[in-house]
Amino acid sequence: MSLRKILLASVLLTVSATSAFATDEYGTWNDNSYGGSAIGSLTVNDQINTQTNWSNLSGVVDTVGGDVVAQGAAAGNLVDIMTMDNTRVFNNQIVGSGATIGSNVMMDANNVWGSVGVNNQSLCNGASVSTDPVLTAVKNNQECHASDPYTGTSAFVTNIAGNAVFQGSAIGNTFEADSNAANFPVFNRQLNTSGVISNMAVNAFNVGGTVGMSSSAIGNTSRVIHYNTGGH
Repeated sequence: MSLRKILLASVLLTVSATSAFATDEYGTWNDNSYGGSAIGSLTVNDQINTQTNWSNLSGVVDTVGGDVVAQGAAAGNLVDIMTMDNTRVFNNQIVGSGATIGSNVMMDANNVWGSVGVNNQSLCNGASVSTDPVLTAVKNNQECHASDPYTGTSAFVTNIAGNAVFQGSAIGNTFEADSNAANFPVFNRQLNTSGVISNMAVNAFNVGGTVGMSSSAIGNTSRVIHYNTGGH
């Protein structure tokens, strides 16, 4: 049996095993609805996280000739799908109620000749789909039941020659899809039952450039981009 046939058999078995999500959750979906062609990419992603995902970052820097950058992140489930042919995507991501997802960043920086940047993010479920075919069909189901996607960002910076930028965000579910396919059906379901928290405390003194601070807490967010398909 060729490798192509083995992979196809594996995909069909996976679709059968996840039929509760692919059919019961959203109803039937036949290839014949799109011209009867099953040629292309089929992606079935089923991610379940029930444990704690936590990141702690603490740094103290003094007298640096360049830039200072600190990044913290914690996530439950992530998937990034990119194809160049006809594509069908079934995505199911669930974070259980026993999970906690959080990221803490603490930064002290003094005498920096460049810029200072701090980025901190926590996320329950994240999915991105990008395709370039004739047909793209996406079914997305995300559920965040974690106790608290949480970010805590604390910074004390002094004597910075450049800019000082601080960003913190906590998100329950995020989904993004883009395609220039003439046929682009998208079914999106996002459920968030968690508390979403982003805390930021910044002290900045003697900064030669710009100081920017941004903090956000979002339950569900989605973005679908359908590029110009020549008027069709």
